[in-house]
This record gives sequence, structure tokens and C-alpha cells, in this order.
Amino acid sequence: MGKILEVNLSDKTYKVTPIDEKIARKYLGGKGYALWIFYNDLKRLELKGIAPKDIDPLGPDNTLIFATGPATGTAFPSSGRYHVMALKSPLTGSVASANSGGEFGPYLKFAGYDMIVIRGKSDTPVYISIIDGEVTIHDASDLWGKNVFDTTRILKDRHGNHNASVACIGPAGENLVLIANIMNDDHRAAGRTGVGAVMGSKKLKAIYVRGSQRPPIAKPDEFKEKAAKYLRVIKENSVTGEGLPKYGTAILVNIINGIGSLPYKNWQGAYHPDAEKISGETLEQKYLIDRRPCWGCAIGCGRVSRVEGGPYQILYTEGPEYESIWALGQDTGVHNLEAIIKANHYCDEFGIDTISMGATIATAMELYERRLIPKEDLQGLDLRFGNDAVLVEAIWRTAYKSGFGKYLALGSKRLAEMYGAPDLSMSVKGLDMPAYDPRGIKGIGLDYATANRGGCHVTGYTVSPEVLGIPEQIDRLSYEGKAKWAKIFQDFTCVVNSTVNCLFVTFALGADAYADMLASITGWDLTQDEIMTIGERIYNLERLIMSKYGFDAKDDTLPKRLLYEPLPDGPSKGEVVKPEEFKKMLEEYYRLRGWENGVPTKEKLKELGIEV
Repeated sequence: MGKILEVNLSDKTYKVTPIDEKIARKYLGGKGYALWIFYNDLKRLELKGIAPKDIDPLGPDNTLIFATGPATGTAFPSSGRYHVMALKSPLTGSVASANSGGEFGPYLKFAGYDMIVIRGKSDTPVYISIIDGEVTIHDASDLWGKNVFDTTRILKDRHGNHNASVACIGPAGENLVLIANIMNDDHRAAGRTGVGAVMGSKKLKAIYVRGSQRPPIAKPDEFKEKAAKYLRVIKENSVTGEGLPKYGTAILVNIINGIGSLPYKNWQGAYHPDAEKISGETLEQKYLIDRRPCWGCAIGCGRVSRVEGGPYQILYTEGPEYESIWALGQDTGVHNLEAIIKANHYCDEFGIDTISMGATIATAMELYERRLIPKEDLQGLDLRFGNDAVLVEAIWRTAYKSGFGKYLALGSKRLAEMYGAPDLSMSVKGLDMPAYDPRGIKGIGLDYATANRGGCHVTGYTVSPEVLGIPEQIDRLSYEGKAKWAKIFQDFTCVVNSTVNCLFVTFALGADAYADMLASITGWDLTQDEIMTIGERIYNLERLIMSKYGFDAKDDTLPKRLLYEPLPDGPSKGEVVKPEEFKKMLEEYYRLRGWENGVPTKEKLKELGIEV
């Protein structure tokens, strides 16, 4: 659309600035362009005497960005996504980064803008409406305190439902819960690093978008042919054309448990015979009533579920997907899928990250197991592993910071530190790791350690070659060559998150397909090599910003449990991430990256055209 909407909530003003094509060529859009804005915001703040380390993540100096990319809202396969970033995460102290599907990304474009940059902080609750380019900042006092579903319904009733979408926070974001999400289209979540708390700190309840505009394509006929060609490739792929449509992401439950890498009871193990009870196959057989694809998606991994009766009855909900089932289920020792479905629904209703919520409850359960939490702090909560009732109870308590919920709202790292057992938080750089135990999948451990946003699988999904055999099968238990794979996947993922479209497409399409389609959309003469260089540039710029917050090689590590506690049972029994082998992988990774002490060298930055 060629336009960025910049909003200052402190004085309720806004302005429209054009997309800089030179910057777009270097960073595409989405995550890359947002990072370029952040880097310049840091320079601006430093001129005002505000050092990066002194920026308050919940203060007016934090910048929040909603960003689409050149593919969003086009015929580019699965382009119904957007990227959310904050200059500083309240959870990790680093760059905040989250990604969501649904309809909000395309409809933001149809409303006339590629990005929304939000600065400052309102004194009272507000929401923003963007209707075919017209921007209004409204009072949101009547919405403050309402859940995600009610907020979405009210705004659509008020401003129109056709070609419209709402991104909002629930009570968790309002109450500055550090693991709060930004939700859109009811059940879609920009779900990690506490971006919901940043939005809540700005007193921004919601953004409503609606429009009839469409992004122009440089070579429309050529692009139409290419998009159709690659869509056929996606439909013919066994993962994107068969597995994900039928079972959703939860098809991975049995696969990952079957190799002994599905973390159990706060990562004390990585296998359990009852995992079948919470698998995608069980979800499909007993509770699935429909599929809900994101805008423009042929894969359709989104689930629509129902629990007919009992204590966890819910007659309509979406999900849960793989990560949510694991975090709220296997990680807490709960193998009651009905309880997990209800817990997932509450996370959506209140606006909470399911991965960090489940991981924090699991950490609390181990603290409870070790008798490290005083009885008076629990206020009657029975935090035994496997207690499905307390799982559901803990979520609403977290959203409202009620009782023990005020401690759960801090996230697992701060919770574990508070009770004197920091090693019980299964997190990297303050972000809880997801549903793959690197003791049984070595490469993903290197990715967790070096991922810029912390314990993250979607930064560089090496599970694809290590387990699924895409693009080729490699030995999951070997340390050899994993540094190369981590770098490739991390760089390519930056391309996807800046394009912006769905990462699942990469099970079928590589960098050559992205370069081919983006060349037709933009009119630029892009090659596969240039695409990968753009991804590397984005990754290095993010790491450069992180270094200003004090992050370096000391933070590129794993929880001690993974390095020193062998898996007790299952197909990967006895496996551990050997510290000496991990060190070798990390050193090779730094060599490939051109980094020293975990930070890009001046030579590497110059090579990539990053001006410092």
C-alpha cells in the first residue's frame, strides 16, 4: 500500500509516512522493516539521553508495531498473517516479536496501510479504527475490562462486520500480565514475548480495520501464474496437503512423543504413554467439528472444537494446536484433552500466551512438588502435576492477578527466581521453550540457545530436517552440521516473517519460490541468494539491537537440566545435550555467522550493509 500509519497515543495524533523503497528492498517488510524502525528509534532516544537499557518496556518510550509485508493480502500462498513487534519486551528485556494469522493482516492492508507504528502512552483507555484510510482514535472506557470475544463483537457491531477485523487485548493485557497476548479474530494470537502487556501499558484496547482497497502488484499476470503454480506444489506436499489439513499441528503430538522428545512434567522427562489421549488424532475423532483456515490459506490447520458436556463443556472454540496441547497438557502432566481444550479457550478469552502459561504452571507444579512454595501463597491451590482442575483455575487467576495468579503472571523465569530455584524455569533469554526436547533433537537446542527472541522453535525450525525429513533427513541425535542448519533456517524464517506469510508453507516451498513470487509482486529483480542475504541482514540487525540491551554469548545457552540430566525413559532414554558438544556447535555457529562473543562484528555488519 506504500504507507505507514504512525500514531502517538500521548497526544492522540497521527501522521502518514511513505514506505521507503530502499529500506523495503533491504528488509522487505514485516519483521525486517520494523527492526529498521526500532534501530532508528534507539538512536533517537539516545540523543534524548535515554540509554537502551533504561527503556521501560511498559513506559511511553517503548514502540509497538503491527506490520504486514509485500505478500500479505495477495494471492501469495497463505498470506493472511501479520507480525507484531515491540522495541523492548517486558518479559525478556530484549526485542519483542510475535506473529499471528487470521484476517487482521490482510484487512489492515485493505484499510490502506502496510504498518501501524504506535508510540507514547494514553492516560485513558482508547481504541483505533481504520476504515478505508480514515483513522480515528476513540475512547474505550466502555470496553476496558471486557474479554477478547466481547470486545471483538462490540467493535464489529459498532463499525461493520464485512471485510473487518479486530486485534485487541483481554484482561491479561490490561492487567500487564507479562505473558499476555494480542488476539485477533477471536482465537488467533500474536502470542509470545508479552506484546499484550505492551499494548495494555499504552491503554490501547483494540485496533479495528476495514477496507476495500487492494495492494497493487507490479506484474499481475505473471504473479497470478506463479502463485497458482506454487499453490499446486503446496497441495501435493504430504505435510501441507494432507497431514496439516486433516489433523492440524497436533499431528505432531504422537510423532514427537514417539521419538521421546515431548517434554513431560516441566521437562523432567520427554515421553509418556498417555500422550495419545491428547493427540491430533484423538482431537479429530472426538472433539473436532470444523476447520477454520486463515485468510487466503489452502492448508487450513485451524481447528474448531466442541466439548459436549461435563465440567469442561464448551460448545464452540478454536484449537487447541500442538504447542498449546503440549504446554497445557503433557508439560503439566495433564492428559485430559477436555480440560486442555477449556484451558486453551480461557487463554484466548483472556489473552494469554498458551506456551508460557503452560510452562509457568508446570514450573509452579515442580516448585510445589519440591515444597518450595509457602502454603499461604497458594491460597488453596493444589498444584500437583496432572491436576486438570487446577490447570483451568490457574489461567483465570493469572489473567486477573488473583491470589497466586499474581505470581504466575510474572512468567516462569521470575517465578522460579522468586522461590529460589531459577534452574526450574525451562526458558532461554526469559522465553519459555516450546514442545521439542533437544536432548532428543540436538539441532533445535542450538536454535533455542541462539534464537534472538529466546526459547523459540519458529526462529529456526530444524525439527523439519531432523524429524520430518524436510528438505532432507538428518540424524536427530548427531551434533554434526547442526550449526549450518540453524543458520539457514533462522535466515529463511526472517524472510518469511518479513514477506509476511505462513511459515508452514516452507514445508513445501524454498527460497527460490519466495524470490520468484516476490519479484513479480514488487518488480524487483530478486534471486534466491539475495533473499537469503536479506534474511541474514534482518537476523544480524535484531542481534545488534539486542546487544544494546546487554545480550551476548552468555545468554546463548540452555537450561542446566538439558545439559546435565539425561532423559529417564522413552525412545531417547539416556540422551543429554553434552556440554562439550554444545560448545562446539555454538563455536561453529558463531564462525558461520561472523560473530564475536555472540555479537555481529563491524566487518559482518558492513558486509551486510547495516550502517552503525
